[in-house]
Amino acid sequence: MNRYKRKEEDLPLVTEQWGWKYHHIGIPVQDPIPGEKYIPHLKFFVKGFDTSPFGIEYMRFDDDSPLDELIKTVPHLAFVVPNIEQAIKNFDILNDINSPMDGCKVAMIKYDGAPIELMEFY
Repeated sequence: MNRYKRKEEDLPLVTEQWGWKYHHIGIPVQDPIPGEKYIPHLKFFVKGFDTSPFGIEYMRFDDDSPLDELIKTVPHLAFVVPNIEQAIKNFDILNDINSPMDGCKVAMIKYDGAPIELMEFY
């Protein structure tokens, strides 16, 4: 059971105490978007990540994408963490650590039924 409580004016624990930094929100979509980029080894398309001032990313998945169904159907928040191996401890992991691009490790966790992406840049 989650016992964490915060006041309306408090920022989330992950940013205030753990040092995680907001990176983007990923929104699954069904229809192609002009200019989307394909990530072949994970079998999905991505668009908007590099142009949104708010960090909005649209994601469209192939039917046989190896990513968890929750990632394919529910929007997720993404945070940059200093050490991904340490950050995923004590969470339900949806997908193993992978590298969607050079210089970046990613893992997806589940918290209260929601997918959360953790990213480490190196």
